[in-house]
Amino acid sequence: MYVLGMPVTWVIEDFIALAVTAVTILFIVSREERPAQIVLELFCFVLLYAGAYETIGTTLPLYHYGRSLIMIGNVPLAIPLMEYLVVYATLRMLEKMNVATWCKPFIVGFFGLLQDFTLDPLAVRQVFTSGGVAIGRWTWVSAPGDARILGIPVFNFPGWVLILGWGSMMILLGRYWFRRSGWRPLVGWIYPVLTMLAALALLVSPVSQFLLWCAPFFRKGSAVEWVMLGMHCVVPAALLLFGWRGRMTRALTLRDDLPVFLVPGVFHVADLAFAVAGGFTVIIPLEIAVTAVHWAIVALAFFLGRRRAAPRARALRAAA
Repeated sequence: MYVLGMPVTWVIEDFIALAVTAVTILFIVSREERPAQIVLELFCFVLLYAGAYETIGTTLPLYHYGRSLIMIGNVPLAIPLMEYLVVYATLRMLEKMNVATWCKPFIVGFFGLLQDFTLDPLAVRQVFTSGGVAIGRWTWVSAPGDARILGIPVFNFPGWVLILGWGSMMILLGRYWFRRSGWRPLVGWIYPVLTMLAALALLVSPVSQFLLWCAPFFRKGSAVEWVMLGMHCVVPAALLLFGWRGRMTRALTLRDDLPVFLVPGVFHVADLAFAVAGGFTVIIPLEIAVTAVHWAIVALAFFLGRRRAAPRARALRAAA
């Protein structure tokens, strides 16, 4: 079944991404102290950074995307939007977790990896036929002997770590610059532009190629990509485990931190639901596992924050 010339499944998935974006923007406008800069971060991340990089990927080509409701060139708008939403939601959560700032980009990248493990295995299987041509929501162009997991090049998953990691690192540096400037308006308007261009330069640099497949010592598609995937899982998980250790500065609440719960909740559930509906049983165990890990971390932070806030609440009630 097709709507607007697109498979109805793709249309629904686009609507979900756009709806979560709209709710998050409304949250930013109503709850952030300086919402204009955060909204500008979103647009610069989407247009100057992630969208630009995805355009490079489709031009080389490394992969192709199917049609979307709103496209940025060859790239569905929903993809870079989802990437920024994960960055924003995770940084929002980390503000209340007692984690060193230098650890945050690693953890944001790890959360991006978890999100991607339910998104991409599903997307490559959502293949529809139009005019006798098979079209996938997302199709990789790779050599037959390349290292793959569930039909996807292994380096794709660490790629999400880098996209979200470099992006969040530069956003944190930009916010620091803005704060140190005494909230000068000029700095607030230029830091999202400059930081996202800097993040793009890092993403296409030899540093990123080394972190994906140990270039120039190994080629893209080699088995070393499995080693790098393991590193990108173990290092952030260790930083989260030993750098956080369950310490909270403030409690997470639905009212003040809605995207923290909304983004992983909606996207993971939607991916899992479409996997079940499509009969893609081979990916369902992985999707359940990474969804459980993602939710477990968020839930743990939520309950630990409430436990920390409870004595203070009792003291305020006693004083009253």
